[in-house]
Formats: sequence, C-alpha cells, structure tokens
Amino acid sequence: MDCSLVRTLVHRYCAGEENWVDSRTIYVGHREPPPGAEAYIPQRYPDNRIVSSKYTFWNFIPKNLFEQFRRIANFYFLIIFLVQLIIDTPTSPVTSGLPLFFVITVTAIKQGYEDWLRHKADNAMNQCPVHFIQHGKLVRKQSRKLRVGDIVMVKEDETFPCDLIFLSSNRGDGTCHVTTASLDGESSHKTHYAVQDTKGFHTEEDIDGLHATIECEQPQPDLYKFVGRINVYSDLNDPVVRPLGSENLLLRGATLKNTEKIFGVAIYTGMETKMALNYQSKSQKRSAVEKSMNVFLIVYLCILISKALINTVLKYVWQSEPFRDEPWYNQKTDSERQRNLFLKAFTDFLAFMVLFNYIIPVSMYVTVEMQKFLGSYFITWDEDMFDEETGEGPLVNTSDLNEELGQVEYIFTDKTGTLTENNMEFKECCIEGHVYVPHVVCNGQVLPDASGIDMIDSSPSVSGREREELFFRALCLCHTVQVKDEDSMDGPRKSPDGGKSCVYISSSPDEVALVEGVQRLGFTYLRLKDNYMEILNRDNDVERFELLEILSFDSVRRRMSVIVKSAEGDIYLFCKGADSSIFPRVIEGKVDQIRARVERNAVEGLRTLCVAYKRLIPEEYEGVCQLLQAAKVALQDREKKLAEAYEQIEKDLILLGATAVEDRLQEKAADTIEALQKAGIKVWVLTGDKMETAAATCYACKLFRRNTQLLELTTKRIEEQSLHDVLFELSKTVLRHSGSLTRDTFSGLSADMQDYGLIIDGAALSLIMKPREDGSSGNYRELFLEICRSCSAVLCCRMAPLQKAQIVKLIKFSKEHPITLAIGDGANDVSMILEAHVGIGVIGKEGRQAARNSDYAIPKFKHLKKMLLVHGHFYYIRISELVQYFFYKNVCFIFPQFLYQFFCGFSQQTLYDTAYLTLYNISFTSLPILLYSLMEQHVGIDVLKRDPTLYRDVAKNALLRWRVFIYWTLLGLFDALVFFFGAYFMFENTTVTSNGQIFGNWTFGTLVFTVMVFTVTLKLALDTHYWTWINHFVIWGSLLFYVVFSLLWGGVIWPFLNYQRMYYVFIQMLSSGPAWLAIVLLVTVSLLPDVLKKVLCRQLWPTATERVQQNGCAQPWDRDSEFTHLASLQSPGYQSTRPSAAWSGCRPQRVALAVWKGKVSAEPPPAPSCSHHCCSSSPRHSRPGSLVGMLV
Repeated sequence: MDCSLVRTLVHRYCAGEENWVDSRTIYVGHREPPPGAEAYIPQRYPDNRIVSSKYTFWNFIPKNLFEQFRRIANFYFLIIFLVQLIIDTPTSPVTSGLPLFFVITVTAIKQGYEDWLRHKADNAMNQCPVHFIQHGKLVRKQSRKLRVGDIVMVKEDETFPCDLIFLSSNRGDGTCHVTTASLDGESSHKTHYAVQDTKGFHTEEDIDGLHATIECEQPQPDLYKFVGRINVYSDLNDPVVRPLGSENLLLRGATLKNTEKIFGVAIYTGMETKMALNYQSKSQKRSAVEKSMNVFLIVYLCILISKALINTVLKYVWQSEPFRDEPWYNQKTDSERQRNLFLKAFTDFLAFMVLFNYIIPVSMYVTVEMQKFLGSYFITWDEDMFDEETGEGPLVNTSDLNEELGQVEYIFTDKTGTLTENNMEFKECCIEGHVYVPHVVCNGQVLPDASGIDMIDSSPSVSGREREELFFRALCLCHTVQVKDEDSMDGPRKSPDGGKSCVYISSSPDEVALVEGVQRLGFTYLRLKDNYMEILNRDNDVERFELLEILSFDSVRRRMSVIVKSAEGDIYLFCKGADSSIFPRVIEGKVDQIRARVERNAVEGLRTLCVAYKRLIPEEYEGVCQLLQAAKVALQDREKKLAEAYEQIEKDLILLGATAVEDRLQEKAADTIEALQKAGIKVWVLTGDKMETAAATCYACKLFRRNTQLLELTTKRIEEQSLHDVLFELSKTVLRHSGSLTRDTFSGLSADMQDYGLIIDGAALSLIMKPREDGSSGNYRELFLEICRSCSAVLCCRMAPLQKAQIVKLIKFSKEHPITLAIGDGANDVSMILEAHVGIGVIGKEGRQAARNSDYAIPKFKHLKKMLLVHGHFYYIRISELVQYFFYKNVCFIFPQFLYQFFCGFSQQTLYDTAYLTLYNISFTSLPILLYSLMEQHVGIDVLKRDPTLYRDVAKNALLRWRVFIYWTLLGLFDALVFFFGAYFMFENTTVTSNGQIFGNWTFGTLVFTVMVFTVTLKLALDTHYWTWINHFVIWGSLLFYVVFSLLWGGVIWPFLNYQRMYYVFIQMLSSGPAWLAIVLLVTVSLLPDVLKKVLCRQLWPTATERVQQNGCAQPWDRDSEFTHLASLQSPGYQSTRPSAAWSGCRPQRVALAVWKGKVSAEPPPAPSCSHHCCSSSPRHSRPGSLVGMLV
C-alpha cells in the first residue's frame, strides 16, 4: 500500500475529520439541525485548554537534553567526554565533563524555570470561570471545559475565553466594542457586529431557543481574516443564510469594553484559537557574526584534527626504534603486542583529539548568549529613545541580531507613518475645477475673520452647487469612521454649530481628516444608528441615509465605496480612492481640471484622493445585492469573488472632485536620513503613494538633493519606449560616472559630483521581475541592480505589500549579499520587515502589526539614527572582539600542549593540571571578556552621533574578516611559543630554588599557565578603552582569584583527590626569583608585538576611528554614556561635561518646499539666533525601573 495513503488514513483516524477538510460545521448550542435540512455529523474538536509550555514533568529531561545536544558544540563535547570514558586518555573525563555539565545544567535550569512560569500562566488561564448557557440557564464552569458549539456570555471588561461568533449584545443595534491590546497592541476600541438575525436575542431563554449551524474555515493564524456563514432555521421557512466575516468574530484575548454583556458561540477553542496559533515563532534569522563564528569554528576543528593526525603519525615514527617503543622499565604485555596496529593508531588519534579539544571553546556559546541577552537591555533602557508624546519606548523582540544593527548597508523604509507623522490635516478640496479651503485654524481656534469656505476660483453654477453638496455628502458618508460621544472630555471636538461634541475614531487617519475637514466646510457626520447614517448640513438640518452596503477598502483596489439610500428613495454609490484607480472608471466629469489639481497637490507633497458617484435604479441595486450576497456567503475564494464583484459594481462613475490632505514630515527625519547616508548606508523609500507625492517627501527629508539627477523607470516611460531600451538608456547614464564613484561618494553627499536618484513604480517592477518569453528574467534584474547600485537613493512608489518584500529580497540575494534593514509602521510593511535581515517596526498610528512582527520596535523614525550608529556600532565592536578573543586565548591555551608532545615522546602527557584545564574557560578568563563585551566604548556616544562616517569602519563585517582572524590566530601562536620556549630555555640547565632543586614538569606547566593567564587578561586590558571600577574589579579580581585558587589548590591536601601532584608546586614556584623574572619578562615579550602593531598602524595607517581617538575627541569617560550611572561610581567627583541636551534641536526644523522649473527642491531656512535661555538644560523624562540611562 502507498505510504501516503496510510499516512492520510492514520491522520484522519487520529486527528479527526476536521483536520483535513477545508471547512467545519458547528451546531450552535449543540442542537441538531431540523430533519431534512442537512446530515448531522458530530465532529471532535479540542477542548479549551491553552498549552504554551514546552515540557511536562515526564519529558523535561530527555526533551531538553535532546534540544541542547542538537547544537554542534554541545554534541562535540559530549563525544569527547564519551571518548574519555571509553578509552585510556591523557586527561580525566572531568576536564570535559564538568564544563559540559555546567553549560547543560545552567541552560536546563533557565529553560525549566521559564517553562514553569508558562505552566503557572496556563493553569491560571485554563481555570478562570466562564458563564455559558445550558437549558436556558446561566451556568459557570472552568474555561478549559468549554467546547466548540457552547454559547457563552461575556460581561464588560472580561476577556473572551475562546474565539466566538458574536450573536447578540445588550445594545439595540447589535454592536459591541472590544480592545485587542493583548493580541496586536492596539488600544483603540473596535466595533463588532452581531449576526443580523440573532441580535434581538437578549435573554438566556431567547438564546437557548436559537436553532442554527455555522460553516466556517478551519483555524487560521491571521487575526484580521475570517470566512464563514450561518444558517438560521425557523419552523416555517427555509434557513436564512448570512455571511460571517472578521467583524462578527470576537477573538480570544480581546477585552469587551463599553458594553454590558454579549452572547457568542464558540467556534475555535484551545490551541486552535487565533491567539494560540500566533504563538508560533517567526523564522529564525542568523546574524553575519554568528555565521562567521561557525566558519571559524570549522577552521579550528580542522586545526584540531590536523594536530591530532600529526601527533599520531609522529608518535609512531618516534616509536619505530624498539628501545623507544619498549623501554626496559615499561615492557608491553603479550596482549598489547598482539593488538591491531590500526586500532591502536585510531585509539591514539582519539586520545590526541581529547588532549587538544580545548581549542574549541564551548563556553564561547554561553558567553555570546549572555552578552546578547544582557546587551539588549541597553536599547530598552535608553532614555533618548523614549518618546514622551506617546509614552512609548523601544522594544527588543529578539536579541539574536544586536550586532547586525552595526552592519546595515541598505535601509528600506515606508513613507506614511514612518518618515511622516501619519497625522493628517485636511488642506483643500477641488470640486469640478473649483478649489475650496476650510477655516484657517491657529492653535486649535478658528480665526474670527475667516469665512467657512474660501473660494479660490469663481463661484459654481446652480448645477455646480448641487454637485458641490453631493461631494460633501459623499465625504460624510463614504467612510468607516465611528463617532465616540465624550461630553466629559477635556477640549472635545465640537461641531461648527457649537452643539454636540464628538470624537471621530477610525483605523485610518486619512478618513478622520476628511470627515473633520468637511465638517469645517459645513457638513457634519453625526452617527450611525440602526443602519442609518446621519449628517448635519449647512442649514443645520439632519439628513438620514440608509446604509445598504460597504465595499471595503483594500490595498489592491486602492478604493472603497458605500451604497446608501436617501430619505427620498434615491440610491447612490459613492466611491473614493487613489486617482489611478478612480480615473479609469469615470465616464463623466471635469477630469482634466481635477487631474491637473491632483498633480499639483502631489508635487507639493499632499496626499490626494478622488471622489466619484453614480445613481442606481432599484433594478440595478437588486442585481448588485445578488452579486454581493453570492460572493459574501462563499466559503472558498471569498476574497477573489468579492474583488470580482467590486470590479463589476465600481464602474461607469461620475467624477465629483478630489481632496488634498497633508501628512507632515516627522521630527528630525531629514537629519536621520542625512546621517545614515553619511554612514555609507543606502536608503530606499518604498511606498504606495503617487510618484509626485512621494518625490516631494523625498526632497523634504533630504533623500533627494538639489543636485540629484532623477531617473524615472515608470509605466508611462515604458509605454513610450520598450523596457529593454529604457533600462539600457538608464544604464549608460549612470555607469558613465561609475568609474569615478567610490564608496564615500555613494551616499550622494558630494556637491561637485553628479549623483543620481531612481524612481520606479510597482507596474515597472512587475515587468522587471516577470520572467521573459525565453524563460529568463535574470538579465533585466541584473541590469536593474546595476542601475540601483550606482544611485545614491531609490524611490519605489505605487508598491503593493508583496512588491516591497520582492525588492528587499532582490537586494538581499544580490551578488554582494548586503545586510538589509526594513522599517515600517503598518500591516502592509510586515512582509518586507520579515524578509529583511533586520526588521524594525515603528510604533505608530496604524496599529501594532509591524511592531509585533519586527525584531525591534522604536517610537519614531529619528530613533533609528542612534539605534544603528551608536547601539549597532557598539554591539558589533563588542561581540567581534569577544569572538576573536575567545579563539585567541584558546590558541594560547592549547598550542603549548601541542609543543609539549615533542618533549615527552608523544605520550599524551598533559602540560597543565586537571583543575587548570577545567577552570581556564569557566573561571579564570570568562568574566573579563563578558564585562568587556557589555561595557566597552572605544569612542564616546556623542562622537558616534556627531560623526556618522565612523560607522563605515565596521561595515561589511570588517572586524571578523579573514585577515583579522588570521592576525588573532598568529598572535595566539606567537604568544604560545613565547610561553613555552621562554620558560623552557630560561630553566633548561638552571637550578632555580634555594636548595638547588630543579623544576619538575608540573612546575613547568604551572609557570606556562601562569604566564598565559596574565598575558591574555592583560591583552584584554590593553584593548579596553572605557574603564570603570567594574572593569578594574573584574580584570584584577580574576588575576587575584587565579593566584588565590592556585595557593589553596597546591597548599592543602584535599581528601577527595586520589592524587596530590600539585601539592606545594605553586608555592615553590613563587619562592623562586627566576620564576618571578620569567613571569614579568615573558608577559612583556608576549604583549610587545601587539602593542607595536597598534602604535605603528595608528601612526601610519590610522582608521577614522583611530584618528578621532588620537585627536582626543573620543574619550568616553569625559562624557555621559550607556553606563553613566555605573561610571559615576568610579570617583566621587565624577561630573558630566556633556553639553546641554536642549542645545541640539531647540525646535523641529522646518523644510520649505519650492517648485522651480518643474523640479522640487528642499531648502532649510536659516537657523534663527538662539539666546542663552533657549539653550538651558531642560528636565529630562525619567521612568521608574530605568537602571542604566542613555543620557546623551
């Protein structure tokens, strides 16, 4: 039998039918459908228990051990440990087993404690009480006992125990308000709607009498998508079929607000709820440092194998003479002589592997994990990255990519809400060529001499007046804005007549801006009640329109529509959307005048929308209803069928006019982009906006400059020429200057050299990415990439969300393999955030989807500057030194052992004592490098912010390249040679004690080990630029601990040891004058080459960072830093010399846009004079729990 068939049958039998069909049927209240309606097929679903824990009491040990030994380093040391147990090896199994046991135990305790906390949280959640309906009465039971089909009652401020279909509430209109802060971070109230045929059921008895079935899709993790339908049965008629969407679904974890109670039926429970399905982690991203670390590990593994092979071969060469193989005092037994030669050689090879295995640093992985985890707190503690306006600070969702922030070469940023504030302000509207400007508002108050409507053009005719009012009605009706009554709010927004106060709420700031703008033009949207939309016209008369249908907005159509019915019985379809999606569907209206105004507003950086309508006769509306109903109740391909229906409905429109909304640039966005470009980072803007609007924003934020020559790769140009011709023409233009371009000029900051900016739209990108007729698309892609590489900035407009991810992927996998970063604030940016090496979400006004799916989240775009140029720079410097230092000190550690074999007949005799072998990486040399990797600052924070070009010194993994890696390895080899042969030649024929005794092999090994510990520790001290009392304590304390330990280890007869070979060895060594001389001399000689190399390189070939250090501008102890609170403890008189925080940026800089000969330019106005009081220090925001402050 076919294996796949067996697998399918087993899956069906074990998991239940619902796991392999496309949809599920739920019987509301567990009531069977009436006879003849449909077959009753009981289905099994999981209970409502949530299990977020990984382990149980029984499987913790085997499962945890399995997961830990999947790591190559752990598995390698396990093999070494087993080899030591099985065969006769020169070192005790303790030397490998103890460090491994320590690492495994610490990790297991940490993971076990975390899982215990998850078990506690699960139990608290699973045992909380829930009210559900049973036989017409309210019954209380634990949440874990809920089943699919149970009808649940939830009260205000309670969380929903599972995913529910909303049946009814105490509100007459069948609505309820919920917050989903625990799911997606959005704290705003969302309105959900009950099923039309059940919203009148307000009591337990009514709900218990409900006879219905629900058909819906199988559980999906998408929080914002749901497809289903409900069949409501009555005694007389056929079942009523109603569509179910995300507006009818109440998600587990969401909280009921401003609603007394609701009734709902459970459709997804336990681990099938959308919240539980979102527990699954995103795909693992690996940093360039981690990849380099693994490559270096393989190199050292090869070195280890080579050492073992060389020693094995040399051992048998040396033993080829009989008297060496069998000296008179060590004769072999008969069984040893008859032993297989190959088996003996293999055993010796394994023994040498064990002897030299310490060259692979197992503790490095633990140290790196601790450094990343602890280092990530410096971002969350950074007060400079805390936004007082929103009360938000930075978030770290993963600490695995900290050092990647210091390697970014390309930044892909969204425009709206990321570069701009996403705080929309209605500027004007154009109706049939006439321009209308609302009240002039200053500091929130309407100027007394400003009329309600300022007419820029001539007054409209009578028919134009009707169109004008129709346009205003369209803006009042075509939206999804909710009105929240807040009479008690401070400073509420009031309608123009000074009557009722209201606050408009919407998921889209554009919609709120349009509704507020048209309110200032005389038409006020009041509310939606009982499916009727009420508006207040200029004459203060209330008009009521029945809301028949909403054709929701989506990023593909780029428009939305509503169908309403007036009090007179007229049916209208009002449509608003982007000009590119409205103009092709218009058959009437003053298209040319409105198009000209739209293009003018776009050049000025305003966001534009077009408004159109058409009148429907009742017969047309009936056809529309049938078309929409058929699409809405479909369970398969509902979105596709709805899109097709919308396409048929939204055509033959009459153009009314257009609106212009301003989205202001974020504070310091231009300064941030300029700094990033100076750092050698290329910035691309990916947006769905019009080309003209996006280009104006790019000029304002200094992405494009006055001397930037713009190159267009747009659909319009491709229509005039073929794609092939356009690409080759652009290629000739940019590559003509490519020979003179260097890395420093790539940022486009040179005034005397031509730099280029590329503009491409979504349609042109689709053509480039589309495979050609011959089946290849590589040529166009490569040509496009060559053009992009030669441009200082790229603007991609009219981009769909997946196209943004395509662009990131295209650059990410180009031949240079650059490190990419994507930053955005909305759900449409999630795909590119997940695609990039580093994803950053802006905690903005479009929800928290981007922040939830990102690796890091920041409140504002300006914080990206410090995150990359300071934090990223430090993270990379620290961890690269950590990795290189670990390999260096292990070469120093094990190479003398290799040399020692040439002097002991390759007998696998150890040079160091077992305690030293075990504790070298665990105790003697571990803390100094950990503290260094957390606290080192080679230059000051303010210098890194002031001079972004320093970022280039660490770009392209500069500190972990092969040249640097080989230098560290050779330095370790040199130091090892000095340790070994220095001690060897100094004491070869010398009596070194007062009684004439000569050092033995353990004294020799202890001397080498002592010189080594002091050398590697002092090497780190020489590399340290930022000293605090903690550094002093750890570095000198580690050396002191080694000395004290050695005195105790060799000064006491330990009863638990079966040998006392180290007894009195260390004390005897220190009692010798030549030993002291050897320690001082050999440590000095070992450190000398590194010191000379640094001095010569700084004088002859200094890097930008070293030049800054030499100029005395980068003494971090003279300035506040990440560790100001810690650094202040180094002396009682510590005092910050940082200039006042208010000096930089007393007020946000304004950028004036000017249109000059068809080009947009951005020029900052001259800086105003600043008086002394303007620059005085202002009190800083302080948060409780902030342990370490970034006070720059």
